[in-house]
Amino acid sequence: DFFTPIVDDAFAYGQIAAANALSDVFAMGGRPITALNLMGFPTKLVSPNTITAILRGGLEKAAEVGCAIIGGHSIRNPEPIYGLAVTGVVHLRNILANENARPGDLLLLTKPLGTGIATTAIKRGIASRALEKTVIALMSQTNSVGAELAERNLVRAATDITGFGLLGHLANMCRASKVSAEISPDCAPAISDEIFELIKRDCIPGGTRDNLKAARQTADLKSTSPVQRAFLTDAQTSGGLLLCVPESRLSQVSRVLKKARTPCAAVIGRITRQRNHLICATK
Repeated sequence: DFFTPIVDDAFAYGQIAAANALSDVFAMGGRPITALNLMGFPTKLVSPNTITAILRGGLEKAAEVGCAIIGGHSIRNPEPIYGLAVTGVVHLRNILANENARPGDLLLLTKPLGTGIATTAIKRGIASRALEKTVIALMSQTNSVGAELAERNLVRAATDITGFGLLGHLANMCRASKVSAEISPDCAPAISDEIFELIKRDCIPGGTRDNLKAARQTADLKSTSPVQRAFLTDAQTSGGLLLCVPESRLSQVSRVLKKARTPCAAVIGRITRQRNHLICATK
C-alpha cells in the first residue's frame, strides 16, 4: 500500500505510510516478516535529504514490529508516493477474516476516528497544532495487537478501518458474514472535539463525501445528524481495528488492548441477524 504525503514532516510521512501498510497483515492476525519499499518522486523537486527522511521513517516503523525491509523499487513520479509491499505469516487456524461475524458479537474499535478530516485541515492550514500532533501520533501507531488477539483466539472477525471509513468497512464485514449491525454513533470515539467543529466548517475530504454517498445505500442513518454522518464515513489513513468480540471474551480482549496501549477500546455496537439495512445507527 502507498499514498501521497498527508503531513509535511518527511519522517512522520514515512512512519505513517509504513504503519498503514503493515496494518493489512495485522488485521488478518498475521505478523509481518519482510517488506519492500515502494517509492516515486519528482527528483528535481524533492531533495535527497527529504527522501532519506521518508525512508528512515518507514525503516524504523517496520523494525519496531520485527519486519525487515529487504529492498524495494523506485521510479520518477510527478508527485511523491511512498509505501510498503509487506509479506507476513499466519497459521491457518488463526486467520482473522471479515466473514466470520456472528449475531451477538460486540463491535470494538481500537483507534478514534477523524484522520481524514484532520489531515484535510492540516493541508488547509486550519488545524490546531495540538490536533496535528495527536493525529500524526495516532496514524504512526501500528495495529500489532491484531496478531496477539488472533493467536489467542479471542476475536471472531476483524478488519482495519481505512479508506472506506467505519461504515464502509463495517458494511463489507456484514455483507461477507451475511449479518447486519447496530451501532451507537455517540459511542464512536473522535480524535478530539475539534473534528466536529471542522466538519461544521465543511472541512471534509472527497473520499469521505464518496463514502457518505455509498453509506446511504447500506445504512439506516435517519437518527444521525449531518455531522455524525460525515464523521462515521470519514476516510481513514492508518486507522484502527474493528473487532467482532463474543461478549464472553470482552474482558479478556480489553485486558490485551490495555496492555498493548491501543488508543481506545470502545464498544460501538453489536452484530445482529440480517435485516433490510446492513447497518442501523441507533440513538
